[in-house]
Amino acid sequence: MKKQFFKTLSKINKKALPSLSKNRVNLQKATNIQKAILGWKLWVTKNSLD
Repeated sequence: MKKQFFKTLSKINKKALPSLSKNRVNLQKATNIQKAILGWKLWVTKNSLD
């Protein structure tokens, strides 16, 4: 159940949130919003793979 929820959330994130790697965002120069988006995507991806 938990894994399915995170897989669905991951698909929603892919459609709704911007891709930071395609935009070539430098992590050292990223804004706090960009860092928060990256952290959120990382957390959701990690939980969908567990």
